[in-house]
Amino acid sequence: MELIRRYGLLLFFVGIPLIPLLAFWFIPMFVSLWLSTTDWDYISPEYSHVMLENYQTILTSDNFYAALKNTAFFSVMTVIPTIIFGLLFASLLKNVMKGSTLLKSLLFSPWITPMVAMSIVWTWIFQPDVGLLNQLLGLLHLPQPSWLTDSDTAMWSIIIVSIWKNAGWAMIFYADALSKIPGELYEVGDIEGTSWWQNSRFITIPLVSPTTLFLIIISLIDAIQAYDQIQVMTQGGPAGSTRTLLYLYYQMAFEQFNMGQATALSTLIVLLTGVLAFLLFYTSKKWVHY
Repeated sequence: MELIRRYGLLLFFVGIPLIPLLAFWFIPMFVSLWLSTTDWDYISPEYSHVMLENYQTILTSDNFYAALKNTAFFSVMTVIPTIIFGLLFASLLKNVMKGSTLLKSLLFSPWITPMVAMSIVWTWIFQPDVGLLNQLLGLLHLPQPSWLTDSDTAMWSIIIVSIWKNAGWAMIFYADALSKIPGELYEVGDIEGTSWWQNSRFITIPLVSPTTLFLIIISLIDAIQAYDQIQVMTQGGPAGSTRTLLYLYYQMAFEQFNMGQATALSTLIVLLTGVLAFLLFYTSKKWVHY
C-alpha cells in the first residue's frame, strides 16, 4: 500500500508538469509530422496523403539549399560576434567601479526591446538617402550602400541588428561567470609574470567555458529561428538573399498555402537544430571545463 501511495505521488507531481508539455509540444509535433505527409493547402478540408513526396521535393529544391546556406551564414556571423562582444563587454566592465550598473543596463537594453520595434528603427537608420548610417559614412567620404535593397549588404544589415540585440544579453551571463573566478588565480599569474593574453587563454576562457557552451547553443537556436527582423527589414529579399529556412517555411505556409511542404520543412529544421545541439554537447567534452 505504501508503495502504491509513493508511485501515486510520483505520478501526480511528474504528470501535472507533463500536461502542458504534451499539449503544446508533443501533440503539435506529431500533428506536424502527420501534416508533412499530406498535400493540405491550409484552407480546403480535403487533402491526400503523399507520404515522403514533400521531403523529396524540398531536398531537391534549389530554394531549400539557398535558404540553408543563408541560415548557416547568418548563424555563424551572429553567434560568434555575440559571444566575443559579450565576453569583451563583461571583461571591460568587470574592473569599472563607478557607473558599471548603468553601462550594463544600457548594453542590455536592446535585448528587452521588441525585435519588431528595433528592426523598424534600424530600417530608418539603413535608409540609403536620409539614414543616419549613410549620413555618417558620407561625412567620412566612404561609400554609402543601399543597405536593405542590395543583395550584397542586406544580410549584413540583419546580422548587425541581431548582434546589437544579443551582445548585451550575453554580457550579463559572462559578467556572472567572471565574478565567480577566484581572484587568487590572477594574482598567481601576476607573480609568474603572465601576460593579459596568457591570463585570458589559461584562466578566463576555460573557466567561463560552461557559460560559452550555453550561450552558443541558445544563440544558435535563436539564429535558426530568426524571423522578426527579416520580415520587417527585407521580407527575405532582395532576390532571396536574406531568405532563411524559417522564412522559407513562412512563405510556403502562409504565402503559398502549401502546408504539407511547410511542415516537412519545419521537421527538417527541428532535426537540424537537434543534430547541431547534439554535436555541440558531444564536442564540449574537449573544451568545456566544469
